[in-house]
Amino acid sequence: MADNVRVNYGKLLSRILLYFAVALICLFILYPYFVMVCTALKSRSEIFAMNGTIFPIDVMWSNFIDIWQKAPMARYMLNSIIIAAGSTAIAMVCGIPAAYALARMKFKGQTAFLGFIIVSQMFAPVVLLIGIYKVMQVLGLTNSLLGLIFINAAFNQAFTIWLLRGTFLSISAEMEQAATIDGCNRIQAMMKILLPVAAPGIVTTLIFIFINAWNEYTVALCLISTETIKPLTVGINIFNGYNMIEWQYLFAASIFAIVPVVILFMSIEKNLTSGLTAGGVKG
Repeated sequence: MADNVRVNYGKLLSRILLYFAVALICLFILYPYFVMVCTALKSRSEIFAMNGTIFPIDVMWSNFIDIWQKAPMARYMLNSIIIAAGSTAIAMVCGIPAAYALARMKFKGQTAFLGFIIVSQMFAPVVLLIGIYKVMQVLGLTNSLLGLIFINAAFNQAFTIWLLRGTFLSISAEMEQAATIDGCNRIQAMMKILLPVAAPGIVTTLIFIFINAWNEYTVALCLISTETIKPLTVGINIFNGYNMIEWQYLFAASIFAIVPVVILFMSIEKNLTSGLTAGGVKG
């Protein structure tokens, strides 16, 4: 009896410690966002006050309205949506067939090609920035949304192929073989059998590509100079002036930049865990 009580107390204590550790981690992660929201609700004078606090004394909800009057926020958000959606579509259209070929077909140089995919992920866009600018200049795609769409699609292509290949490897090939016996060709078997089963992994990959393209800043900053075609990440710099930073507006605009990503994650959280697990299959 005493041993059972000790075991129960031990489990209870370990669970309490686990919850406490999770609460600390959540607090550490969410604290910057809490400060951002509080600052977005302050007035300029309160932000620069010597005896100011984290919490706003006079809540300025008008800051969220003012940013739409002081900057073309709607245009910035539309540009970001176009760039993220376009690059995601291109990366998925090119990545799904490539991942399928690497998962289901055997060809000479396959191992070397997989190694090249991994190595390509080691290069950050900032390292290749000069080359990217020269290529875009030759193609006439500088200062255009189309150029950013192609660049974001290219930089997310390796991630797309690698994750989807793992997803396809986790699905039995016998299902497609059964479909071919019933009269389907390879493409029909992939479209009707493989892709529906791989939906969680595909959705997870799609969301990660969209978020990467949505958050991209460095390349867009260097390629885009026209105000009306700037994405949101670059456009909100309008509140970062030469003489003063309007922190309340900058943080209010940043909240609008975060909200679509949060909504996106909430909408696919059921598929997220299974998609990442399927993409982690070794092959």
